[in-house]
Amino acid sequence: MGTIKTIPIERIKSISKQEFIERYYKPQKPVLIEDLTKDWPAYEKWNLDYIQSLSGDQIVPLYNNEPTKGRQNSVVPAKKMKLYDYIDILKTQPTDLRMFFFNVLQKMPELTKDFSYPDIGLNFFKKLPVMFFGGKGSKVLAHYDMDLADLVHVHFHGNKHVTLFAPEQAKHLYKVPFTVHNLETIDMDNPDFEKYPALQSAEGISVKMKHGDALYMPSGYWHYITYDDGGFSITLRAFPRKPLRLAKLFKNIIFMRTFENMMRRIVGQGWVDYKEEKMVQRMNKNYHKKHPSA
Repeated sequence: MGTIKTIPIERIKSISKQEFIERYYKPQKPVLIEDLTKDWPAYEKWNLDYIQSLSGDQIVPLYNNEPTKGRQNSVVPAKKMKLYDYIDILKTQPTDLRMFFFNVLQKMPELTKDFSYPDIGLNFFKKLPVMFFGGKGSKVLAHYDMDLADLVHVHFHGNKHVTLFAPEQAKHLYKVPFTVHNLETIDMDNPDFEKYPALQSAEGISVKMKHGDALYMPSGYWHYITYDDGGFSITLRAFPRKPLRLAKLFKNIIFMRTFENMMRRIVGQGWVDYKEEKMVQRMNKNYHKKHPSA
């Protein structure tokens, strides 16, 4: 067992549009901006009680950390329940149940009055502000976003920890073929370097987020998340504009996900086991070639 190497993220209080473009957007460098949301009404208003008061009778899909099996699609909810009842759980007890991609415009449009899109040089797609919820102790599998958007991820209510990996670090992370995530059996907090030695070469960026913090995650950055407390976040997305990145976006959405779900339906668990086993064998062999004394 071991610990993945990380360095702390750069933290700043505020920044101008030109500074952000030159220092972070152009070089595609993550940064945590502490005061970006201080003038949002959400900074004072948003907590679990407030979201619960607006939830009504909405039924929401919830996900846990159990891998999808057999002929299931790659993303299947573990259960559904009223949002009101789910928030009660978040407020009172640890849980691995999470909710992701909660579309604010569709599900709670009144929340759009509480935030604004920061003028920092990103061309935000304003039709897709989405929220993410997690319980104390819940974890989000290491992954990158399929749409390759630049993200501004703002956390509310409590604290959470994010570990970022640059796109070029994917070669160390045991990425599962035809997906955007790594092997679900890996414990990123306490990885088994004997079983997964390539993780010893990975270098991440450690981010501790508190209420109101805004994290800039450049396109294609991997992120692994652990909730220290029950809480939620909102992500504002700016889709890629460069032709090569756009081409990869469409490949991910149109081909990769479709092919993966088709193979799961046709072959079942055998497809999942086969591709994961071959990937691990290949990565371990390559690691030991480069590190013969390891």
